[in-house]
Parts: sequence; structure tokens; C-alpha cells
Amino acid sequence: MPAAPAISINPTLSQRFAGLDQAQRLRIGLGLALFIAIGVIGMVMGRQAEWRVLYANLADKDGGAIVAQLTTMNIPYKHADGGGAILVPADKVYDTRLRLASQGLPKGSVAGFETMDANRFGMTQFQERLAFQRGLEGELTRSIQALSSVQSARVHLALPNQNGFFREQQKPTASVLISLNAGRTLDRAQLAGIIHLVSASVPEMNPTAVSVLDDTGKLLSTPPEGANGTGGGDAQQLQYVQQLEQLYSRRILDILEPVVGRDNVKAQVSAELDFSQTESTSESHKPNSTPDATVIRSQQVSESSNGAAAGPPSGVPGATTNQAPGPSSAPINGPAQALTAAGGTAAAGASGPSKRESIINYEVDKTVRVVRGSTGIVKRISAAVVVNNQSITDSKGKTTTTPLSDLQIEKMTALVRETIGFNKDRGDSVNLMNAPFVTEKVVLTDVPFWKQSEFQDLVRSFAWPVGTLLFGALVLLGVIRPALKVLAQPHAKVSVATHQLDAIESEEPERPLLSAPSRGALPVGPTSGELALDDARKLTRDNPAAVANIVKSWINGEAPA
Repeated sequence: MPAAPAISINPTLSQRFAGLDQAQRLRIGLGLALFIAIGVIGMVMGRQAEWRVLYANLADKDGGAIVAQLTTMNIPYKHADGGGAILVPADKVYDTRLRLASQGLPKGSVAGFETMDANRFGMTQFQERLAFQRGLEGELTRSIQALSSVQSARVHLALPNQNGFFREQQKPTASVLISLNAGRTLDRAQLAGIIHLVSASVPEMNPTAVSVLDDTGKLLSTPPEGANGTGGGDAQQLQYVQQLEQLYSRRILDILEPVVGRDNVKAQVSAELDFSQTESTSESHKPNSTPDATVIRSQQVSESSNGAAAGPPSGVPGATTNQAPGPSSAPINGPAQALTAAGGTAAAGASGPSKRESIINYEVDKTVRVVRGSTGIVKRISAAVVVNNQSITDSKGKTTTTPLSDLQIEKMTALVRETIGFNKDRGDSVNLMNAPFVTEKVVLTDVPFWKQSEFQDLVRSFAWPVGTLLFGALVLLGVIRPALKVLAQPHAKVSVATHQLDAIESEEPERPLLSAPSRGALPVGPTSGELALDDARKLTRDNPAAVANIVKSWINGEAPA
């Protein structure tokens, strides 16, 4: 009997799922639930907002008030840098700052002249002056905090009440407390600028009345009595000496680096300065000059005559004779001149001897010189210069170092002397030495790439997405895929074999075999096996589910219903 054709059965997905046992159903449900949960978690973590700094370096009181207000506004936040910064989602930073500012937070912010806008009706003169003083202090604080080195500042002004009945008015004073950023300092120019800023902002304030302190309590500004003292003067003198030494060192490097190359010369200069103040006074007298160049200070003439009375007047009568005699002139050294009358003739009638004395005092040439010596005079300069050996590269590219010749050292020494203004009488000294520089070899430790900070940061950033993806793949391949394979098996092909037909035929009673019909008789009809096969085919077409249950019971070894 020929083999029966296979019967193809194609149940639906629900029928396939119903055909699974309880363990397979539980595995599929658990796998689907885990896979959906992993997908949801990945989407939530991927859409998590980026955190940005809302405020940093807040006081504890301001930080507590801001956190309480954020909780009230239902805005998520977290702390960073040990509580020194408050972070919020990046898309809510500016909106949150504006909303907190409208409520006056943080209160540590400095208020300026905008406090005058809140003046209420009925303010006293004292309250108005106090509000103006607070506004001026706030404006000065803002200006000082604008400096890059200053982290925070406070300004205290003492503005006395000016009264026209006082003969001597009290001048205003100011105190400034500065907190600097880490590793930053204020130089003398910046400190002088802060003092000038405060003094110029308050009328009739002297710059010496401004005191500047740092957060450690150190007085940065020089007190008024420190100008003539030793403390402020010593600091300024030391700074001037350092600047002068650096200037000379820079000059030496600028003149030698083009010759020997960069980083091949080192120079140090030591300057000895005299800051003492000296004053000298000298008085000098010149020798007597010629009579024409002298200046008469005083003159005294004394004349006397011993003899008889004078006779009758003589001489030519007229106006000339009646005039008084003119002033006499006599040389410094020489005999006395004879007395003459008004007309220029000798006096007549003088019979006895006469005496004439003339005393003349002349001005003495005198020079008084007062010399005040200036401070910061250079007394001596010492320069020490070290030059590296010169490098020579041959035609093969090999580099060798050779010492400098004596002629080159002498020329470089002359250049250094001319650069610093060498003075032998002053005791200056220049020492130039040629020596090979020792280069320290920096040993670079080869750090594996997985230990480098960049790689570790990259791994941390991708750890959660990659971990979520791997876990989802594990659930998909280990739990869901085997269960789906069971549901996706090919159509069950049931071969209606001879033993199956025998089982159907076994229900009928056995009949004795009949002899074959003779030739010429009627054609024989379908056999019982063919009829049963037709019935099975019809049943498969009409009710495939029943046939599938039958086949399943056969596969599981159960008795047919």
C-alpha cells in the first residue's frame, strides 16, 4: 500500500501560545516584562536633563533659603563640591535665577543706590543720610569686586556730619576689607588704584584716610605715619632693588640670546643701592678783583688842616667858584690827593699842613652751596653670567657641543659690561663663565590607555547606556528568543501512515478475504483504506483544530479522544 501524503496543519498564534506548557508561558511573560522595563529605563535615563550650576560659593544662610525656595517651587536640585554649589536642570537655570531674584535671594548680593528707590514718605534726615551711605558703600563694593583678583569686598565709610559752626571740620575716612581669590595677590599699582577709587568717590576724603585690609587682617595700605617710617620705606626700597636687578638681568639676556640662542644663557645681577639722604652746605670766597669790578659797600672821608687863618678869597669870581666841591675819588692804594677848590684849583691861603683820611669798604664775593643727595643711588653692581657650550651640527646631522673660545668669552664679557653700565671706580664686577648645561631627562611613564583619565571619563559616560543595552540583549536572547522559537516552529506535518490507517481500520470487524474477480466483471470500487483517507482529508479541511489536537495527542503519546 503506497505511503499517504503528509497533512499540513497551520494553527494561529493564540493556538500556538495555548499549546505551550505553563513553564514556557511564564518564561515568555517574564522576558517581555523585563525587556519593556529595560527600554523604559533607558528612555528615562537618556532624556534626563543636564545639570548646571545655579549658584556657587554661597553662605550657609543663603544656601538654606535658596534650597527651601526651590523645594517650594517644585524645581529639582542637587549639591556639588561638598555643598558649595547648587545644581538645577540646564533648561531652568535662568528662569530660576530670575524668580529667586524677585524674592531677594541670595541676600548676599550687594545693593547699591537702588536702595534709594524704596524711600518711603516721612523718612527723617538721619535715615536718608544712612540710606545714601549704604548705597555709596554698595556701589564701591561692586566696583572693587569687578577686579579679577578680588573675590569679595566690604566697604565701611565714616561720613561725619558737617556743621558750619565748627571751625575745624572732621574729614571722612574709609576702611576696605578684601578677600582675594586663591593664589592671587594685589600689587602696589592695584592697591593704589583701590585707594584712589574710594577717596575720589567721597568728597573731601584724603587718600591717606583709606585703610585696606585682606581677609587675614593684614594691613595692605601704608599708614599715614608710615611714609617716614622704616616699615613702608623698606618694602618700597626692596621692591625698587628687585625691579632694578630684573631690569639689568633682562638687558643681559636680550643682548646675549641672539648670539648663543634661547635658553643657553643665564644671568643674575646684584645691585647695591644707597637710600640714605645727605645734605651738604659749602661757602666759598673769591680773591679781590680789580677796582673797576668791585662794589663799594661803604665809604668814609676825614680831612683836617693845621695853620693860620686863611687870607682873602682868591680865584676867579663867578658861579663856578661859589659851587660846593664835588665828591672826591681816590684809588684803593696810593697817595692822598691835594685839596682843590670848587674851580679845581688848589685852595689858596692854606699855610699849614693838612690831613686827609678816606676809608672805603668793598663787598666780598661769597658763594653758599647747599647739596641734597638723592636716594636710591647705585653704589655697586655685580653680574654673574653662565653661557652654555655652542652646538655644532655636521653634514651627517650629528650634533656635538664645544666650549667657547677665549675670544668669544672676552667679547661677551665686554657686551655685558656695556649693557649694565660698568664703572670700575664704583667697584662693579662682571663674571662670565662658559659651562655645559645639564639637561634633565624627563622620564615619561607610559600609562595604559585604560588608566588615562580621558578614557575613564568616556567609559563612565557610556557605562549606563551600554550596560542597559547589554542587559536588554541578554534578556532578549536568553529568555524571549527561545520561547519565540517554540511559537515560530514550522507547520506540523502529520504523515498519515499505514499504522494510523490500521488504527482506523481496526475499529471494523475482520472479514474473510474474497477471491479476485474474474476478468470481464464490473470494476472494483474504492477500498476502505482509500475511503478512510478521504474522510481524514475532509476532516482536515473542515476542522483543522480537531486534527491538530489529534496529532498533538499522538505526539505526546496520549490516547485519542
